[in-house]
Amino acid sequence: MYTITIEEIHQLLSQHNLLVTPQKDFMSHPNEAFDTLSYNSQEIEGQTLFFCKGANFKKEWLVDVLNTGVTTYISEISYGFPEQEILVTDIRETMAIIAQAFYQNPQDKLIKIGITGTKGKTSVAYLIHHILRDAFDSKVALFSSEETTTDGKTYRSSVLTTPEALVLYKQMAEAVEAGVTHLVMEVSSQAYKTKRAFGITFEVGVFINISPDHISPIEHPTFEDYFACKQQLLLNSQQVVLNDQSDHFDVLEALCLTHDIPTVTYGSSNADYPVIDGPDRREFHLEATEDFLQINGDYHLAMFGHFNHGNAAAALIATALVEAPKEALKNSVSQCTIPGRMNFFELPNGAYAFVDFAHNYLSLSALGTFAQDLRPDGKVILVTGSAGGKALSRRKDMGQAISESYDIVVLTEDDPDFESPAAIADEIQAAITNPEVEVFREMSRAKAITLALSLATAQDVVIIAGKGTEAGMKIEGKNADYLGDGYYTKKWLENTKA
Repeated sequence: MYTITIEEIHQLLSQHNLLVTPQKDFMSHPNEAFDTLSYNSQEIEGQTLFFCKGANFKKEWLVDVLNTGVTTYISEISYGFPEQEILVTDIRETMAIIAQAFYQNPQDKLIKIGITGTKGKTSVAYLIHHILRDAFDSKVALFSSEETTTDGKTYRSSVLTTPEALVLYKQMAEAVEAGVTHLVMEVSSQAYKTKRAFGITFEVGVFINISPDHISPIEHPTFEDYFACKQQLLLNSQQVVLNDQSDHFDVLEALCLTHDIPTVTYGSSNADYPVIDGPDRREFHLEATEDFLQINGDYHLAMFGHFNHGNAAAALIATALVEAPKEALKNSVSQCTIPGRMNFFELPNGAYAFVDFAHNYLSLSALGTFAQDLRPDGKVILVTGSAGGKALSRRKDMGQAISESYDIVVLTEDDPDFESPAAIADEIQAAITNPEVEVFREMSRAKAITLALSLATAQDVVIIAGKGTEAGMKIEGKNADYLGDGYYTKKWLENTKA
């Protein structure tokens, strides 16, 4: 069982210059111990140390917590209970620091690979996890936007790409308890903006790409802020894997040079490991002039797409850097499939359909280019929408991607929450500047998928983008019934064949 005392909390907060409350005001019971950490008023058990987190935190929630018997809470704001409160300058950094100590610094007991980027984090994370799982007998944890496993065997759906600090360190502790040796972790820009990943140094950091995304009043106010948060992964990694074809690669490379961070690049002919497409769209070749990781050779993937060649190269380099046996690399990478990424269906008339999580300019553009190359004589048909209440700049970017890479688009709902899906579709449509793009609107996502599949002729490609394997539809703050893009695609196929 994990515990932490008032005295230990005082020492930690003083050491990190976070403490506002004078020592005399909360050290009357220095040996009082807590066996649970929580920021959720609905999750109180045992002797809970409670954290008042977030701009929308309400005093009535704290009153409910105190009424359950909680004796101590930590906050940036005084709520008028001086005998029970510890005031700090930064609640999020405090959460990370106390969680590390409470769970006995599990981050130091794992070999950690962190992955960031605008597009492809989950794909790279799954590829790395698959390779390491084969190499190290399943003793590999995975924290991704899709799934989480702390023991390498049992999986559950993830809530956030990178969990809140209290959850993150608890999961790491569970991994250590399970005998796990390696952790593969997606690291979002919000993880650094909100200090969820504070205090973690990755043995390897992988930076895939960068383009504007998550720009909104509740996420990142500007691209510069978004990019600065992404760069934190480099500054918190012992060595870095970089895509030299990413936008702003020169900035990333200079940052690593300035801070003397060892770097391995992949991508173009100028990279340490050039990625060369093979004759089959699922094949590629690594051809380094100096193969210091001993990973040169031909590789075959279970997934389509040139962009997945780069993702696989990043995974191969990262796993080689943590000394995965070379014989495991080729077999493992060829067998990996990724939920909700490029899930393939063939229609009765010969058209192709892919269900994918793509939801921003970079991912939609890459998918459109892939589809054009795959079926140059056909049309590319897209089903898409955009989430309500966040990443507002994404809508204009999606319109740009549609203008550049698609022939037909069916605009629909995608977790509109408190916004009108039709109004969101208006914003996307207003940004479509190519007059040759044929636009349909169907606000029922299930019907939109049916419409797009019905429009496809023999040489066409249908991209159903945005939700991947996600079920449910967030509408007005609640999770409404929606069985998933794959479900409705399969249902259409069954009805059509019948």
